[in-house]
Amino acid sequence: MTDQPDARKPDITLPEKVRYSVLRQAAEVLGGLTAEEVPPPLRAAARFAPAKRVQLSGAALAATIETDAAFRAKVAQAAEAGAGPLSDALREGTVPPAADPVQVGTLAFLLRPAGWAEMLDAVRDQLSAAVDQSRSAEADRQRQRLQAQVDDARQDRRTQALVLAETRAELDATRRQVRDLTARLRAAEEAVEAARAELAQLRQQSSRGESTAQGEARRLRQRLVAAEDAVEAARRSGREARNSDDARLWLLVETLAGATQGLRRELALSTPEQRPGDAMAQAQRAVQEQGAVPLPARGDDPVLLDRLLTLPMVHVVIDGYNVTKSGYGNLPLQTQRSRLVTGLGALAAQTGAEVTCVFDGAGRPPLMPASPRGVRVLFSESGHTADDLIRRFVAAEPRGRPVVVVSSDREVADGVRSSGAYPVASAALLRRLDRG
Repeated sequence: MTDQPDARKPDITLPEKVRYSVLRQAAEVLGGLTAEEVPPPLRAAARFAPAKRVQLSGAALAATIETDAAFRAKVAQAAEAGAGPLSDALREGTVPPAADPVQVGTLAFLLRPAGWAEMLDAVRDQLSAAVDQSRSAEADRQRQRLQAQVDDARQDRRTQALVLAETRAELDATRRQVRDLTARLRAAEEAVEAARAELAQLRQQSSRGESTAQGEARRLRQRLVAAEDAVEAARRSGREARNSDDARLWLLVETLAGATQGLRRELALSTPEQRPGDAMAQAQRAVQEQGAVPLPARGDDPVLLDRLLTLPMVHVVIDGYNVTKSGYGNLPLQTQRSRLVTGLGALAAQTGAEVTCVFDGAGRPPLMPASPRGVRVLFSESGHTADDLIRRFVAAEPRGRPVVVVSSDREVADGVRSSGAYPVASAALLRRLDRG
C-alpha cells in the first residue's frame, strides 16, 4: 500500500459521507480481528455491533486509523478487496470518470496513493456539486408544487363559485318548502285543538271509571282484612297445638330424668375418682418413685406402642422426618412422606387413635396428596421446627389425656415426658407399621 507524505495531511477534513464510509469499513474490520490484533484504544468498541461501533466509538476509530498505520492497512486491505479495478486506478494516480466519489474518497484516504489529498479535494468538490444540484432540483420541485397549489386554488375558486350558485338555487327551493310547511303547521295546530277537546271528553269518562274501580278496591280490602283475620286465628290455633305438644314432651323428658335418677340410686353410682388418663399418670409416677428406668426414648419394642394405643382417647403425635430418616432415609422426601402417611392411615383405621404427623418446613408442599381419614398432617411454620410444634401439641392437651410422642430425639423425649406425654422411639413405630 502506498502512503506518501503530504504537507497538507494534518489539514484534511473528510466529507461527511466519506468519513462515515471509512468508519463503517473500520468497524467491520474491527469485528474480524483477534483480541491480540485489536488496537488498545478500540478494545472496548470491539464488543459492540458494527453499527454501535460507528455510533458510540466513531472518534476513537477515526483517531486510530490516523495514528495506527497497521490498523489502517487492514482497513485499506478490506476496502481494496471490494473495490476491484478502482483501487488499481487510484494507485496509478487516475480516477475513472464514472467512479463513485464516496468510494474514491474512502480508498484514497485509506490507501494514501500519490496525490491522495488532491483526490479528496476533487471528491469534496464533486459531493458539493452534487449537493448543490440536489438543492437546485429540490427548489425546482418546490416551485412546481407551489405552481400546482396555485392552479388548484384557482380551480377551487371556480368550483366554489359554481357551488355558491347551486346553494342560492337550493335556498330558493328551501324558502318555498318553508312556506309549504307553515301551511301544514297551521293545519296541524287545528288538529291538536280538536284532539284536546276529545281528550277532555275521555278524561270525564275515565273519572267515572276510576270511581267504579275505587269501589271495587274497597270491597277487595274488606276481603283481605277478613282473610288476615282467618290467618291469625289459624296461627293462634297452631300455637295452642304446639304448647300442648311441648307440655307432653316436657312430661316425657321429666319421666326419663326421674327414671335415670332412680337407676343411679339403685346402682349406687357416684362420680369416679380416677379416670384412665389419671391411672396412666399415677403408673408413670410410681415407676419414677421406685427408681425404675422410664420409658426409653430410643426403645424399639412395638409391644410398648401397642399397649399405649389401647388407651382410651389416645393422641399419637409423630415427628415425621425423624421416623422416615430412621426407616427409609435414602428415598426422596416426597416418597418418604407418602409412605409414612399411608401407614399412619392404616394404623388410625385399626386402632381408632387420633394421629397427628408433623414435618419440618414452612407450608404444605404443592405435591402433597390428601391425608387419609383420621390422620392430621402439619408442617412447621417458617422459623420454627417440628419439635416446637410437637411441644405445643403436648401442652395443648388436658392433663390426664394419654398423649404418645414418636421421636428418637432425646431432647424431644425428655421435654414431652416432663409434660406428661409418653415418648416412643421411631423404630417402634416403624416395626408396628411393618407388622400391620
